[in-house]
Amino acid sequence: MRWLAVPLAIALGWILFTLSPLWALYDLAQAVRARDVGYVESHVNFRTLRLSLVRQTTAAVKAATDQNPDLGPRERQQLGEAATGLALALAETMVTPATVIDLLDDGWLDKVEQGRPAAPARAGLRIDRVGGLVPYYLASEMRGFRTVVIAIPPGRPRQDQTRIRMRLRGWAWRLTDIEVTETLRQQMAAGLARTLAKANLRGRGEQREAPVQP
Repeated sequence: MRWLAVPLAIALGWILFTLSPLWALYDLAQAVRARDVGYVESHVNFRTLRLSLVRQTTAAVKAATDQNPDLGPRERQQLGEAATGLALALAETMVTPATVIDLLDDGWLDKVEQGRPAAPARAGLRIDRVGGLVPYYLASEMRGFRTVVIAIPPGRPRQDQTRIRMRLRGWAWRLTDIEVTETLRQQMAAGLARTLAKANLRGRGEQREAPVQP
């Protein structure tokens, strides 16, 4: 039976490896619960997270403008470019450790007041004990050897879940991406569109007030 030792060891090693991100998830959940900004700051790749949220928001803006029959292709392109530039600028200041805690706590951003659904009692990342990791393990998806995607909260419909992506760097798992719910994505896009509209109005007002050069 010695010939079974190698494949069994490999299988056991793989199971232990797939369990390893859950310990990082548990620590992250405790940090969210304790509002530990320092832990979140050191265990989140904010560069990739900001770019991901920008892509999600601008994609929703693009989908909305594509459905507007009053806009031509050139206008849609200009709006898309302006929305991307504005989203990148806002992401630098708005996507912070406190924002990540806010989002993971209940799947919504307190800064987004409109469209907030009636959240269930356990809508966010809540793991009170080690045994509570089991549903997250069953809902996790390994993407190769260094990336795992986990649905939060597990067991709920896909449209009500926030999906996080964790990536192994060195010997530690770090949060690199948060895919927000469709409802929140739409509200973020609407907020971005309103900010863009206000910026355009201010720009037009300044042009009208500009003195005419002799």
